[in-house]
Amino acid sequence: MALNIALKVNDLDNVATIFAEGVSKNDEVEVRDKKGGSRTMTVLGDIPYGHKIALADIAPGQDIIKYGEAIGMASRQIGKGEYVHVHNLDSKRGRGDWKENN
Repeated sequence: MALNIALKVNDLDNVATIFAEGVSKNDEVEVRDKKGGSRTMTVLGDIPYGHKIALADIAPGQDIIKYGEAIGMASRQIGKGEYVHVHNLDSKRGRGDWKENN
C-alpha cells in the first residue's frame, strides 16, 4: 500500500493538505510538519489530492487555519480526520452578512 501523506505548513494550522491519490475512508495518513515531525491519523471519508483534512475537531463558527491564516470558518461540526471543503467551510471574505467582530 502506498504511503498517504498530508502536509501541515504552520504550527497554527488546524488542517493539512493531502498529497496522495485516492485517500478513502479508514485509510491512514501520515501528517508531516515543516519541523520534520509526523503523526498518523485515520481518514473519515474520501479526500481528493490537494484538498484539506481536519487535524482536530473544529466547532461551528471556528476559524479554519491553513498556512497560518484563517481561510474561512466551519459551517458545521467537523471531526478530526474529516474532509474540509465547501460543504463544511464558509468564506469570511466579501460577505455583507457577516462582520469580523461577530
